[in-house]
Amino acid sequence: MVQSVLGSLILGYRPLWSRARKLAGIQLYAHNEPSAVVDGAHLLRTLQELWSASSPPILLSPQNHALLCNLLDHAPRGAPWIEVRNEWLSESAIYTRVKAAHQRGLRLVWRGELGQLPEPDVAQCFDNSLLSLRPEAAVAALKPAPVRTGAGAPARPAAPPILAGQMYEGIASRALMERCLDEHNAMALAGWPSEDVLYSLRHQAQQPSHAVIFKLMKAIDDEQSLETFEAIMGEDPLLAYRFMVYTNSAALGLRTGIDSLRRGLVMMGYGSIQRWLSDQLPHASTDPNMQPVRESMVMRAELTAHLLDAGVENDLRREIYLCGLLSQLDDLMGEPLGAILRRLPLSERIYDATVLHTGPYASGLQMACALETDDASAIRHLCETYELDLEEVNRALLRVLADLEVERK
Repeated sequence: MVQSVLGSLILGYRPLWSRARKLAGIQLYAHNEPSAVVDGAHLLRTLQELWSASSPPILLSPQNHALLCNLLDHAPRGAPWIEVRNEWLSESAIYTRVKAAHQRGLRLVWRGELGQLPEPDVAQCFDNSLLSLRPEAAVAALKPAPVRTGAGAPARPAAPPILAGQMYEGIASRALMERCLDEHNAMALAGWPSEDVLYSLRHQAQQPSHAVIFKLMKAIDDEQSLETFEAIMGEDPLLAYRFMVYTNSAALGLRTGIDSLRRGLVMMGYGSIQRWLSDQLPHASTDPNMQPVRESMVMRAELTAHLLDAGVENDLRREIYLCGLLSQLDDLMGEPLGAILRRLPLSERIYDATVLHTGPYASGLQMACALETDDASAIRHLCETYELDLEEVNRALLRVLADLEVERK
């Protein structure tokens, strides 16, 4: 039996967010184990098998020289974008491969600092850039543009603080994110300044998404399936939490605790759910900057559920998904997670994994968190600690990523 390439790689991911604050693609980190020689063509074939026409575009980010060289040598025309780090271009073996790959029609992305852009003969080999800004460049980019104060024109800046149409990473400020996306029409942001977005909203209570509430109300009007209602409610961690708090409130007087979204939907009835949703709608959030925050939490939930494959136990799978979905409620609500979860009659397995980092769900949740980074050592350590099969971890990750909904222009 031929060994899968996924058993020789450590993968991680980072979402790429568009100007519309929707998923535009996925940056896929790829490390190969020091003892393994990875067949880049095999990796690309594996991705092609798992991906569909509706799957997100991939920016493939090899994390070592050998894997990059292999991909540059063997990737066919039409392969995903391949990232090349600026500091590696000083090596003649890589630069020669980059030129040959460009001539072969590969789409390459230059990754480096905005202040160290390549010379024109190098730049022409790349279709786009993944740019970072040094702190002083970030400060300069946030300064207002010079305005005309009299008859004379303002002095022209030496260079634009942000280049239009490129991708950016390491943007930790909400203001800088808005400058990149809204004023300079950046193609995408790798990662999202979630911490600063939430901090900027700290003086107001977070609300569920208006779009998700409206989508659920329409699904109920259209008499769609219970599975559809559950899936939509699971697109917003705060809506899911509030719904479970409501279904367990004394006002409803239910004799048994509601420990899942599905049970709450069944017990309440669709008319009552519609009325409750109608009450939520006027206060719901329409801030587009919160959309990537919520979607990232949903990705973690999906990944946790796939990593801990519950087989035919659908109830168990829903519980694992809920574990991942609620694991970052403290970021949204500004309270300790333990206190938040104790308001609900949830399984102790959820509390143990999210608060105590123990129990049967801990391995899946911790791995889902680790896969959100390029930290290969952390992923390797978790595989060893919990005796997880690396190939199965990678396959679960790719299945989740391939099923993500992406913005189409």
